[in-house]
Amino acid sequence: MRSAKLTAIRTVEIFDEPMPEIRGDKDVLIKVKAVGICGSDVHYYTDGMIGSQVVKFPFTVGHEGAGIVEATGSAVTRVKPGDRIAIEPAMPCFGCDQCLAGRFNTCRKLKFLGCPGQAEGCLSEYIVMPETSCFPIPDSMNYEEASISEPLAIGYYAVKRSIPMKGKKIAILGAGPVGLCVLLSALEFGAAEIYVTDRLDYRLEMAMAMGAAWAANPDKADIVKGIYGACPEGIDCVFECCGQQSAMDQAVDLLKPGGRMMLIGIPATSERVSFKIDLIRRKELDIRNVRRQNECCRSALDFIASGKINVNLMVTHRFGLEDTGKAMETVAGYSDGVVKAMIDFD
Repeated sequence: MRSAKLTAIRTVEIFDEPMPEIRGDKDVLIKVKAVGICGSDVHYYTDGMIGSQVVKFPFTVGHEGAGIVEATGSAVTRVKPGDRIAIEPAMPCFGCDQCLAGRFNTCRKLKFLGCPGQAEGCLSEYIVMPETSCFPIPDSMNYEEASISEPLAIGYYAVKRSIPMKGKKIAILGAGPVGLCVLLSALEFGAAEIYVTDRLDYRLEMAMAMGAAWAANPDKADIVKGIYGACPEGIDCVFECCGQQSAMDQAVDLLKPGGRMMLIGIPATSERVSFKIDLIRRKELDIRNVRRQNECCRSALDFIASGKINVNLMVTHRFGLEDTGKAMETVAGYSDGVVKAMIDFD
């Protein structure tokens, strides 16, 4: 089979490799059909690391995947050969204190597709996953939609973990795929008004088309002044989705007393961020982190299947496996109006 591997900073090569084998009785062999390129994949491509997670080349990234079940271990009951599935990239141990507390996303022994030191990614023609990572999809859902269920699950989880959303006014700082998934999820949970910022105007246009009430570019407008002009009392909850210090500063300014900041964006290389402690203290603000998602994969798939949203709008670029490097470079450079680049295997 073929795999796309990072072999150096900003370098992707295609390798011929042996087919993966089913080794456990609950393993599933999957023929990969589509993989979305995520911002974290691009961090590994451009920097070779995210914080303490450092790539040892060569390495296969990719974790937003979907495909067809090719074969199963003897004890698999969840799926069968021929089933079309979305791939949950997280592989918790189910036995540690975190898993027993229902916190599978902070499992002590977590393995995650495309995460250095844990598991090779899904930018390969075939992969093997545990059956717990296989989620059947309906015939009405295409493989790209199934792949996007992964970032949608993050957005869904972030909103679920934030505040009671009905009737609230929120801001989303960063309108990349995860920010847009937060937007769609917040609307589903009943948000009254959503204010969106991004440095790319075409992403702001997409956010408005998806239901945002207001959108602006921080390079062209005073974001804090603009949002307070539309919402004088301040914002109930801010979702920081770009990993930028400037956005975190804006979030502190925008939040009303008692408001909550949700940190979702991943800073590229910075090990530390800072906050205006005087404002945080006087406003009694809450700051809450989001670690991927927890048990929201099925909810995200059901959300897509309901027909209430059209996540296909986010797929702006498609590439074959052999052009994975071009896909990475397109996303890294925010080129050609890219929102979500997809690797299609057909």
